[in-house]
Amino acid sequence: MASSIKTLKLNATPKEIGLWRQRLGYGSSDFACNLIWQMISLYLLYFYTDVMGLNAAQVSVMFLVIRVLDGFTDLLVGVLIDRTHTRWGKSRPWILGGAIPFAISAYLAFSVPDLGQTEMLIYAYVTYFLLSLCYGFVNIPMASILPALSNDPKERTNLAVSRMLFSTLGATVVSSMGLILVDALGKGDEASGFRWTMLIFGVIGCLIFIFCFFNTRENIREQQERVSIKSSIKALTKNKPWLLFALNILWMFGGSIIQGSAIIFYFSINLNNRGLVTLAATLTAFVPIISDLTVPILIKFVSKRNLMIIGSMINGIGILITFLSGTHIPLVMTGVVIASLGQGLKMSMHFAIQPDPVDYSEWKSGINISGTLSAANGFVGKAGMAIAGSLGAALLAVGGYDATLTLQPDSALIAIATMYIWVPFISNILTIITFMFYDLDKKHPQIMAELEARKITKEGI
Repeated sequence: MASSIKTLKLNATPKEIGLWRQRLGYGSSDFACNLIWQMISLYLLYFYTDVMGLNAAQVSVMFLVIRVLDGFTDLLVGVLIDRTHTRWGKSRPWILGGAIPFAISAYLAFSVPDLGQTEMLIYAYVTYFLLSLCYGFVNIPMASILPALSNDPKERTNLAVSRMLFSTLGATVVSSMGLILVDALGKGDEASGFRWTMLIFGVIGCLIFIFCFFNTRENIREQQERVSIKSSIKALTKNKPWLLFALNILWMFGGSIIQGSAIIFYFSINLNNRGLVTLAATLTAFVPIISDLTVPILIKFVSKRNLMIIGSMINGIGILITFLSGTHIPLVMTGVVIASLGQGLKMSMHFAIQPDPVDYSEWKSGINISGTLSAANGFVGKAGMAIAGSLGAALLAVGGYDATLTLQPDSALIAIATMYIWVPFISNILTIITFMFYDLDKKHPQIMAELEARKITKEGI
């Protein structure tokens, strides 16, 4: 029977490793993820429409179907993580085991076989589903492992910042080098260029996941008993902080995904300057590092909730500047930089907030469901990405976008602007509204103190 976990008693802590070694090991995992994820975010829609030659409407349906299915597989992975008990912990084995499959699936997804259009569409469905599934194998345990790395809220924030820094570095590598590698390795053949680029990124990512496995430890190890999945779901539905956090995943990741997929279209078509694609993508990926570095200082004076709201406001202002600048490139890039600063702050807060609802659930219901909760986050994220990815492709189809045309119709330009400007802008407004109701920051220190007192009491029994 599917189950989640209920804490009984703290076991002997495994041999610890240095704080900085663990921060490096944990953070590096998101560098590996983003070597592939950023390629998906920036170029997968373009790859399917302009390189593989699929119809935008077909891609819209595929994104919706695959990402919804993938959401359910993420839930399954989360439940399996909660049922995993090894001498390496319950999350680390998944990171190690998923490394090679993730690399292989990434290579296959960005390959163009010699097939007819119907067979090509089937191939895209199968390989994209495998890539999404394997991404869950390595990404979900990255989230579920955080509460086990430390029970110190400040150290968790440091770990989250480390993850965000490496995430940004990985995204920057892809944004600055992705298309350059595609052009250089393909020598005019984009299909060949994408395939070789993904082979390189896949191998590097695989090696980094192995590095992550050997440089992290699940220090918070507990004796556990199985609790029915019904109890686990009940704990989730009564977890108000998580419900708000999950709702924001829809807004934040949905807006980010649709904007990322629109970069290559917006700058090469709306602004008629393909050379700006790499610059805009690089700034979008790299500038958030500045925000990441300020978080350990800002968090001493401002709550996570308020930093999320501030980040959303900054991101929204930057997006508006980008739009209002028209074709004035210096002003456009100024808007991109400002928006990226806000995005960096939002993402850092997302990862810093993520483990807190796990503590709330254990405090409220006595159930530790870090794996299931992380999978639920993944499911919601995939739902948001499904809607965003499908919406982006649908907008291109409705706008009459045709990859074979040199000059696109005005309706296509409006569709692309909606993807890059207006959907992300609205998502910021929704994030601000959602976090106005989030109040766990005030309660969290007391919750952690009570959880620690419970553990001490149980150890003494």
